[in-house]
Amino acid sequence: MESPLAIWNEYLKQRVRGEELMPDLIAAKNALTGEAYKEGALPTKTKRLMALAVGLRAGCEICIIGQTMFALEAGATTEEIFETISVATTMGGTPGLAESYRVIKLLEELGRL
Repeated sequence: MESPLAIWNEYLKQRVRGEELMPDLIAAKNALTGEAYKEGALPTKTKRLMALAVGLRAGCEICIIGQTMFALEAGATTEEIFETISVATTMGGTPGLAESYRVIKLLEELGRL
């Protein structure tokens, strides 16, 4: 399995390139993202954990890595991330659990485990 941090860093570089090539589309997507994840009735941290659960269920590698990073930045604890994995596994079965190993490897790389 490739390093989740390496995948994340490459994604961030490509995101900059996407902004250069598709500025209007990326601006619209960024506006939507900013609106969706802003503090509201649900805190940003909760929304990021929800997004992690959806990413785990979808099997989206960059979604899983990115939403884990964003959840940590929003103050999520390792315990909250593992509870999110348990909900995703409950709702989606073993595919969510299989994808969760990306999260575990990322947390190990970040020194959180």
